Amino acid sequence: MRRFALLMLLGTLIGLGIGLTLGWLVLPVAPSTSPLSDLARRHKEDYTIMVAAAFQVDNDLNAAVERLRLLGVADPFTYVRDLTERFIVQAGVTREGDARTLVQLSCAMGLCTTPMQPFLLPSARSGS
Repeated sequence: MRRFALLMLLGTLIGLGIGLTLGWLVLPVAPSTSPLSDLARRHKEDYTIMVAAAFQVDNDLNAAVERLRLLGVADPFTYVRDLTERFIVQAGVTREGDARTLVQLSCAMGLCTTPMQPFLLPSARSGS
């Protein structure tokens, strides 16, 4: 039994050593340098929601616009407005928090439309 355990330990260490050598030295993964504009539509939408969430924290509209420009969209303002309206219609109540986040960014960009009104926070509604 002792010999079996020793052989198992030795085999594990050898396998680990070979695996680490191959993974880190011989065949390492090349870093990806793909631009954000190459993302699939769904991932661009997720990124936009993250930008809107960051805007809620830092309230920096210029930074949000610069982050959205990385997506390669022609007009970030129109893109956010269209995405927000589409998101409100398609997502409905299931992702109401994300819709509110997008609405806050779109309204801060000056593109607050009628479908967005129910998603405005009370403080934003009184400030408009």
